[in-house]
Amino acid sequence: MNQSVSKNEIDKITTAGLVVTLGIIYGDIGTSPLYVMRAIVAGANSIHASFIIGGLSCIFWTLTMQTTIKYITFALRADNRGEGGIFALFALIRKRAKWAFLFAIIGGCTLLADSIITPAITIVSAVEGLLIKNPRIPVVPIAVIIITLLFLIQKFGTKMIGKSFGPIMFIWFSMLGILGFIQLIEYPEILNAMNPAYAFDFLTKYPKGFILLGAVFLCTTGADALYSDLGHCGRNNIRATWGFVKVCLLLNYFGQGAWILKNADFVNEWTNPFFSIMPAWFLMPGIIIATVAAIIASQAMITSSFTLISEAISLNFWPKVKINYPTNIKGQMYISSINWILYICCVGIVLFFQKSANMEAAYGLTINITMLMTTILLGIYLYFKHVPKYMIALFMLVYLTIEGSFLIANLNKFLHGGYFTFMLGSILFIIMYVWFNGRKIKNSFIEFLRIDDYVNVIKALSRDKSIPKYATNLVFLTKANREPDIESKIIYSILNKQPKRADTYWMLHIDILDEPHVLEYKVTQLIPGILIKIDFKIGFKVQPRINLFFRQVLEEMSRNKEIDLLSHYDSLRQFNVSSDFRFVIIDRIQNYDFDFPAREQFIMDLYAILKRFGIGEVRSLGLDTSNVTVETVPLYIDKETPVLLVRNDLTKHYG
Repeated sequence: MNQSVSKNEIDKITTAGLVVTLGIIYGDIGTSPLYVMRAIVAGANSIHASFIIGGLSCIFWTLTMQTTIKYITFALRADNRGEGGIFALFALIRKRAKWAFLFAIIGGCTLLADSIITPAITIVSAVEGLLIKNPRIPVVPIAVIIITLLFLIQKFGTKMIGKSFGPIMFIWFSMLGILGFIQLIEYPEILNAMNPAYAFDFLTKYPKGFILLGAVFLCTTGADALYSDLGHCGRNNIRATWGFVKVCLLLNYFGQGAWILKNADFVNEWTNPFFSIMPAWFLMPGIIIATVAAIIASQAMITSSFTLISEAISLNFWPKVKINYPTNIKGQMYISSINWILYICCVGIVLFFQKSANMEAAYGLTINITMLMTTILLGIYLYFKHVPKYMIALFMLVYLTIEGSFLIANLNKFLHGGYFTFMLGSILFIIMYVWFNGRKIKNSFIEFLRIDDYVNVIKALSRDKSIPKYATNLVFLTKANREPDIESKIIYSILNKQPKRADTYWMLHIDILDEPHVLEYKVTQLIPGILIKIDFKIGFKVQPRINLFFRQVLEEMSRNKEIDLLSHYDSLRQFNVSSDFRFVIIDRIQNYDFDFPAREQFIMDLYAILKRFGIGEVRSLGLDTSNVTVETVPLYIDKETPVLLVRNDLTKHYG
């Protein structure tokens, strides 16, 4: 069965789809007004009209160039059967550009780091609104309690509260637009910010103008989520809702700018214009709505991190971990290990940085690097799509220049929090790089043999009653893509490790495809009735529950009279007892007498450590542990063993 998303489904606009889109993908970018203008004001030497209008001009054109043109116009067209995101984009090009895995890993690491930082900065920013009412409010403890509750509910799924995300975010964006519009009509000159000349002056005439690009960049954090959640929402639903979201965001930014200029004498680096534009009577409701929006933004990033890790596992970027599905909602999953890693890191960030303003440098840098990697992968994708080279060059020149400028500005705050992103991203990068290359090194030692050379011996073994029957049906996992091939380790296990007699030998081959939702299989009788191969074709977003899939295949083959699922033992068959199956999982380990080159040995040593923190193939494939045998075989079998010893007792000397 092919579960790929059709083009009509990607492009279909529905009312429900619009509401879901508002609730799922705009939390991060939608909560940016909480801190962007505050960050710009904090970096100002003095508050005056040209400076504020120039900063707003940079915000306007950043949202236009980065979000509207790059992501809404270009990136959403680079879908992988309806799925988006940096790993889906890499899956589109990996067969022709295997070296591009490096960009995918870097982007994936920083996107995962964003999932850690987003809950911290958004929730703390929202709670800080209480300081206007009472400067002694304990912001950090309140934020930690909210974050703790948020991560605690993940294991139960978010089906019930998730239904309310769309309407709540509609209220949030409406509030942003209305509050901003009220301030804007009192200072309409602020609309001059749409003139790019003010942005140019901001960057060139003010001493800190270029450096403040790091603060401006925060307005587009979450733009990558528009692309990553393409499969959940649909291209046209995203494009339709973005118009409403962008207008509301700009109204709020312009309204904050208008308020700042009207109250320039009272504004200082601790002023948060987001809460200041609220009427006094609306402050508490506004803080509550902002806090709920921050929680929704955090929830969206947590959910996306689970999806990201699931894709990383399928693409061999991450060790296998247990994945649960707490609800029947498509795509909703729960990964316990990732949930608690995110929680510990998130709480650690809050306790370490204390204030949202201290987190801004680390926050901007993660998204900046993710966007750079997405730009590079998009350029490679456009090249393979045969887009004219001058258009690709123009696209790369524009966006590498823009994002490179943002990167320089963000790196200026490296010592003020950016180092945290570098440290966190480096740890994640090491894990992904080691796991990917460790698997690659290990797979380079896979040796394939021709099945034809072993047909007779397998037939003879299957009928040799002098050998105790190991199992009626013996199942192996194989990496052999070609039908005539069989792995040497399987032959070694059947014939040499311990002669394993069975009536039927099954070879299960799992092919993870570049498409996201494919789920198909093919049966090949290599030795009719004795050696059967099943090829599973599974999309990279599908959880490979092989035990379940194999059982469904057996039931269908039984209905088609291709196999007999009743026991082959007469005493059991008369009572309609099902036939027995045993899986053999073969783990290849490094030989004691074989060493890799120094670099590869270092990678394999780290790979072995990481492997201990993941789950084995038995659990990851959903196999029943009661009928699985795990064997180890040498990674490398040297058939040409050099003669190192000399026998000296064959020749006798007589005096």
